Amino acid sequence: MFALLLIIFVMILFMNSSYIGRKLYPIYFQQEIKQSAAKHNIDPFLIAAIIRVETNYKYHLQSSKGAIGLMQLMPDTADWIVESSNLGPHTQEDLLRVDVNIYLGSWYLNWLIKHYNGNLVYAIAAYNAGQGNVNKWKNNGVWDGTEGNIRDIPFGETRHYVQRVLYYYEKYTKLYTDQWNGVAMSSYKEALD
Repeated sequence: MFALLLIIFVMILFMNSSYIGRKLYPIYFQQEIKQSAAKHNIDPFLIAAIIRVETNYKYHLQSSKGAIGLMQLMPDTADWIVESSNLGPHTQEDLLRVDVNIYLGSWYLNWLIKHYNGNLVYAIAAYNAGQGNVNKWKNNGVWDGTEGNIRDIPFGETRHYVQRVLYYYEKYTKLYTDQWNGVAMSSYKEALD
């Protein structure tokens, strides 16, 4: 009897693997992510992956280095984003607001992707290590910005960060594309071409 129940459970698990997968890999703040993704022409699953790795959807966090909110923005970076995008004034407390943090983080991610001519891997690394470091690695031939050579990233934390973001990005794309009406990276890639 136990074996039969186990077989039935495993069959149900495989039949509903997307359902189970979405329970194991949830995306919170979907509306805010979708809105910022549309506004900044970024794949929402990339935004979700960065949030997952940065804070696991805990919006109230502040890092020991001073990064704030879901997408862990440094206050100086947030000030630069606000100034560059002609947004109204903000306070540091605004960075704890889910909608503001995702909006600013998405704007910055879009800027990084453009800065690196569409190279997502460079952009993800720069989101973590800073553009200065990534530019040095790029210009000095330390790392070529490819996924296959992530092992060449000199900072272990950034190497691990990029791998994790790419893992969740792929996972979210597989699990949620159908549910999110076919939203996927292809639309972003087409916009770059």
